[in-house]
Amino acid sequence: MTRLKLGSLSDDKPVRLAVELPASVHRDLVAYAGILAEASGQSQLPPERLVAPMLARFMATDRAFAKAKRSG
Repeated sequence: MTRLKLGSLSDDKPVRLAVELPASVHRDLVAYAGILAEASGQSQLPPERLVAPMLARFMATDRAFAKAKRSG
């Protein structure tokens, strides 16, 4: 079984943000959404639902960011 960095996504009130992504990143998001759905047994989510959890995970594991955030 594939071990992905993202788990099940929680329902949270979203804030709308418009971004432009390279086509290759979009293709990878679509592929990731499919693999995540298969691994978690959930239905496939639209790829845009993955962006926020991925960014949150990235920031949560960035030690330099955490240190800078703590020091204010």
